[in-house]
Amino acid sequence: MILPASPAAIEQAAQALRAGELVALPTETVYGLGADACQDAAVARIFAAKGRPADHPLIVHVASSSQVPDYADQVPDFAQRLMAAFWPGPLTLILPRRQGVAAAAAGGQNSIGLRCPSHPVAQALLRAAGVGLAAPSANQFGRVSPTTAAHVEAEFGKDLLILDGGPCAVGIESTIVDCTRGAPVLLRPGSITRARIEQACGQLLRSPESMTQVAQAAPRASGTLASHYAPRAKLRLMDAGEIEQRLASLGVHASNLGLWCRHRPTDLGAGVYWLAQPSASEAAAQSLFAALRELDARGVQQIWVELPPDTPDWEGVRDRLKRAAA
Repeated sequence: MILPASPAAIEQAAQALRAGELVALPTETVYGLGADACQDAAVARIFAAKGRPADHPLIVHVASSSQVPDYADQVPDFAQRLMAAFWPGPLTLILPRRQGVAAAAAGGQNSIGLRCPSHPVAQALLRAAGVGLAAPSANQFGRVSPTTAAHVEAEFGKDLLILDGGPCAVGIESTIVDCTRGAPVLLRPGSITRARIEQACGQLLRSPESMTQVAQAAPRASGTLASHYAPRAKLRLMDAGEIEQRLASLGVHASNLGLWCRHRPTDLGAGVYWLAQPSASEAAAQSLFAALRELDARGVQQIWVELPPDTPDWEGVRDRLKRAAA
């Protein structure tokens, strides 16, 4: 059931969450499937609905940084600086979890992922519910993330309460920075670039591989599996020249094929569907998942995607595409 995000609908959703039910909510990144992070039975419903392994942690969404002590202990100074710079916004921080709190949402780990979303509907719902919300993307596990209310309904049907906050402005999931190992470690790129993170926290971002000498194991985090964000169709990444060459070689035999590339190829047969990939990284991120869903809906068997530029502003889009093609 899709409801326009009126005050009455937000209060209805808040009551449902407090009662242990699931609610889909818009954020600036993607739509989330939310439950009270401290109700283990409600969190278990998220895992069941998504078909997600119970040891694969969920991100907990909070209304402000003042709620961080409810879930996390020993927050390092550089993490505090990142909160001050980017919250509310598309940044998740992995922090040491407070003992006895949100164990199911954390996948049983000693760490927990926290984020403060900037979307006004998400903020209104968090404040109305009065609890932190475990809210992974509102789609089946490993599949294309939803960026509209209609995408969520297509995944879960009309029985789920879905707050409609319009299309998501960012369009790809949050940047994730691990703050549990003494230095900031980038686990998942997003719309916030490395340079901005380093400037804000005053330290260089480390890679997970560079921290192998640290005794404690790297925490598991959302959206970091090698294969993720995948459409039903087989996705292949190519440069523009390779796409042109392959289309020319197929000629009239090209069929059930979707393209997401920046320039319209010259040889498009009747069975080839082309969607324009925006030339600006922010616009491409915002439209990425919607484009994959549209091509899937057309019943294509393959989706050929033009490789984005290898520049810092495109890192989040490249990450999602590489995992979708894995």
